[in-house]
Amino acid sequence: MSKKEEYVVRGFTCANCASQFERNVQNIHGVTEAKVNFAASKVTVKGEATIEQIEEAGAFEDLKILKADQRIEEDHTPFWKKAKNIRVMIAAVLTFAGWVLLFQAGESHPLTITIFVIAVAIGGCRLFWQGLRNLLKLEFTMRTLMTIAIIGAGLIGEWGEAAIVVVLFALSEALESYSMEKARKSLRNLIDLAPRYTVAVRGNKEITVPVKDIRISDTLIVKPGENIPADGIVTEGSTTINEAAITGESIPAFKKTGDEVFAGTLNEEGLIKLEVSKGPEDTALAKIIHLVEEAQQEKAPAQQFIDRFAKVYTPAIMILAALIAMVPPLLFQASWSEWIYLGLATLVVGCPCALIISTPVAIVTAIGHSAHEGVLIKGGLHMEQAGKINAVAFDKTGTLTKGEPAVTDVVMPDGEKKENLLPLAYAIEKYSNHPLGKAVVRYTDKEDPEITENPVLIEGLENLPGRGIRGKAGNEEVFAASPEYVMETFPGLYSKDVETKVENLLKEGKTIIVIGSQKKVLGLFALQDEVKTDAYDSIKNLEELGIKKIVMLTGDHLYTAEAAGKEAGITDVRARLMPEDKLSVIKQLKAKGYNVGMIGDGVNDAPALAAADVSIAMGKGGTDAALETADISLMGDDLTKLPYTIRLSRKTVKVIKQNIIFSFVLKLAALMLVPFGLLTLWIAIFADIGATLLVTLNSLRLMKIKR
Repeated sequence: MSKKEEYVVRGFTCANCASQFERNVQNIHGVTEAKVNFAASKVTVKGEATIEQIEEAGAFEDLKILKADQRIEEDHTPFWKKAKNIRVMIAAVLTFAGWVLLFQAGESHPLTITIFVIAVAIGGCRLFWQGLRNLLKLEFTMRTLMTIAIIGAGLIGEWGEAAIVVVLFALSEALESYSMEKARKSLRNLIDLAPRYTVAVRGNKEITVPVKDIRISDTLIVKPGENIPADGIVTEGSTTINEAAITGESIPAFKKTGDEVFAGTLNEEGLIKLEVSKGPEDTALAKIIHLVEEAQQEKAPAQQFIDRFAKVYTPAIMILAALIAMVPPLLFQASWSEWIYLGLATLVVGCPCALIISTPVAIVTAIGHSAHEGVLIKGGLHMEQAGKINAVAFDKTGTLTKGEPAVTDVVMPDGEKKENLLPLAYAIEKYSNHPLGKAVVRYTDKEDPEITENPVLIEGLENLPGRGIRGKAGNEEVFAASPEYVMETFPGLYSKDVETKVENLLKEGKTIIVIGSQKKVLGLFALQDEVKTDAYDSIKNLEELGIKKIVMLTGDHLYTAEAAGKEAGITDVRARLMPEDKLSVIKQLKAKGYNVGMIGDGVNDAPALAAADVSIAMGKGGTDAALETADISLMGDDLTKLPYTIRLSRKTVKVIKQNIIFSFVLKLAALMLVPFGLLTLWIAIFADIGATLLVTLNSLRLMKIKR
């Protein structure tokens, strides 16, 4: 099996250059496959190749290659101080001086020509070398087109035009590189969240070790203000953790012994010790980074179309330029120099640069930005499809609701007092492992903390599977059980008043625990899996976005489901559904012409998620299932991220369409000048740069979309 290595690439200026670099690496002896991720600035190499060989393959771009595990120091050099940009500025100054001299001494003056030639040499040296290499290999990239245009301009004596083309093209590449760096910054910020070193307890010593060398079960010490170095379980101490990097949730979470923490999150207050539960490559942060990198590399349908189109478009432009240059002089005795010049200008204006980057720059920006908002989108395809959703199916438990029961009501029969109920309820339920029993314990402990100090003595506790728990207080049997158990075991114990209260609570979709003895009922605890506080507003936002159908799918009883649906603002509630029933509902919606988004927990709803047009998982804390199952994961279980995702998707698709239209319209407008002989090389390059600038700046607007 051939070796596979991943490297970081520094110095990419354009997507075409990345493609050229990929081909060069593939041609290295010993390499079986090379794959460049332009968005993430990485190259994956299968086979045998040294860093020096890979750098040689990228010498045409002065690319620097680093190992993937190296910490990349961000280049803070101002845009205008970078070496390649200084060359552009020198060339620009010389070009300006040349044009001033041209108007003073004429375009044929030796000094004028000399200044222009020097400007071309300084600003276009890298362009020429690569363009000439491509020309010899018959590879017609945009650099090839530019090289032909500049050489042609020189041959017909248009050195001033050639200098302008060089300067503007170099400026265009610099701006494209700058915009892509801005788009990549969000991913780089994610990578930089994990610290390089941490303090580990080895034996009785505390030693500083590289994070990449920590092992599962290691004990780490994390001080206030430090980032958590690995996924793990808190074994000592308590603190608040800012988990925004993983979940997108800005409110810090309180963590104590036994709680889980994630790599890349920030310890804000106390010193804690944690036991490592996952290796550095398996942490939630590592998986998020990997998914974002893969997502940015995956091509959206629009980009796939543009790539196919560009393969036809580039040769077509070259043929058109050749026809413009040759047909009028040959058939109509027109001036050769004039029409060759127009042909060269056509070659420049037809450069597909802006067209090629119109989609990827938007996708990279959107996916990188959404990751910082706590939304993981697994590629351009899913980004586009999310915007087409017009029906949403929600799972209930853990999606619309918090996923755990809470006491909502404590109802007392006539003549009974709450202070007699709570101690008995706590004493019976404190050893229970059932979620309902734990909810009662949490409630009673919160209501009266002193209960834990002098608990009621209960003996002979016995679990009643599916029905409750019972024991003895003195010689009297006491219980915390379901209404059905009480009616069967102690018929006649319910008064008319208690019976009415039980019925009313059941109609509200609540689960009831009856606390009592063989002589009387002391009180009722009503529990419910509470609907998330943001559910109602999120549903309303979806309706405002034009979502035509919103349905809730659950295996719960109809009363419970309808109560949750009403609170969340969903009228179409389907209850008592098995996984295959949920799948059937999704298929029915699709058969009616809906584009369906299914949102669930990523595990129990797998069949329905798989059948939906877009599957969306509630990725609580970056769970493996949520990250691996769905097309989109909403970290932090925040429902407000769903409307945000749809808005971002729609805006991204809109921006892509705008980018393509901008590119075509500007180029078409410039080409319309050809029949009138008005297209100049500088107008052509301005049209190309204008398109590139519009495309990049328009795409960067996506970073302004917030939840």
